[in-house]
Amino acid sequence: MLDKLAGIEQRFAEIERELATVGDDYKRAAALAKERADLEPIVQKAGEYRSLLKQIEEARQLLEESDDPEMRDLAKAELDDLAPRQAQLEAEIKRLLLPKDPRDERNVIIEIRAGTGGEEAALFAADLFRMYTRYAERKGWKVEVLSANETGLGGFKEITFLVKGKGAYSRLKYEAGVHRVQRVPTTESQGRIHTSTATVAVLAEVDDVEIDIPDKDIKIDVYKSAGAGGQNVQKNATAVRITHLPTGIVVACQDERSQLQNKLRAMSILKARLYEIEEARRRAEQDEARRSQVGTGERSEKIRTYNFPQSRVTDHRINKSVYNLPAVLDGELDDFIDELATREEAERLAALGI
Repeated sequence: MLDKLAGIEQRFAEIERELATVGDDYKRAAALAKERADLEPIVQKAGEYRSLLKQIEEARQLLEESDDPEMRDLAKAELDDLAPRQAQLEAEIKRLLLPKDPRDERNVIIEIRAGTGGEEAALFAADLFRMYTRYAERKGWKVEVLSANETGLGGFKEITFLVKGKGAYSRLKYEAGVHRVQRVPTTESQGRIHTSTATVAVLAEVDDVEIDIPDKDIKIDVYKSAGAGGQNVQKNATAVRITHLPTGIVVACQDERSQLQNKLRAMSILKARLYEIEEARRRAEQDEARRSQVGTGERSEKIRTYNFPQSRVTDHRINKSVYNLPAVLDGELDDFIDELATREEAERLAALGI
């Protein structure tokens, strides 16, 4: 680890020298300043760590060489005090050494689709949408609905929305997968417990410069929006449906008032989906085992069960259960997300041999 830190400290010193001589090249200066800001926390911790190791070495030397029992006791007490700090600093440095996912600080596009279970699955999709909305509120993030296909009882066949906020992807990426609910449906007169599912996809919002879609690869259809009732149906063709011909992906948006706004929304979703496909392909080529790790967005994996009779929520990836289902559905997700993030971090550290 000290060798890794030495390399980072050397690069940090080089950046400092370059910044002093960069002159009017503002683009280069900005890139260097960003790299410097990324490395500075590691360099600071490295300085603390080296200072701590020096203190430990001096205390050990005193313990081994001193003939004074009182001095030896003082040295032993100091070593006992420094050991926990050493372990803490090493853990902090290891986390800082992990390569950052460039998507972590981005906004998130979340797609929720009702799965098996008919109307009950659509109602569960609405519950999940509210859960993520409440979680976003707790974090100070904003939520914008991009498209929605509602049912008559207040559920969603599917709903796509944008979560705007720093670090949104880093937290919500763990929500991708199949969510299962076990409860007595409001539409069930016999009082039997049904199992329904909804699928959640989590996509990092993509900048226009990151992915280019040739015009020949897409087909755009416009049509009249379908409102909630007769009075709200649009008379003009403002809804937009974009089909990506090479992959067959279809994105439709109708919630905005103008055709242009709906087209921009649909293109944003399409780009995020294509980016995620490319990222998944790249990860698979780098390491086949990566597919089984947390946060890959595998939709076939059942990740969480919401059991209403027992007020229990179980995350199957970490075998963790919380017996406070109303709180979870009200957005208290950090217990699960924190543990999932810790597990992913441990797996990444092990893979890097840190």
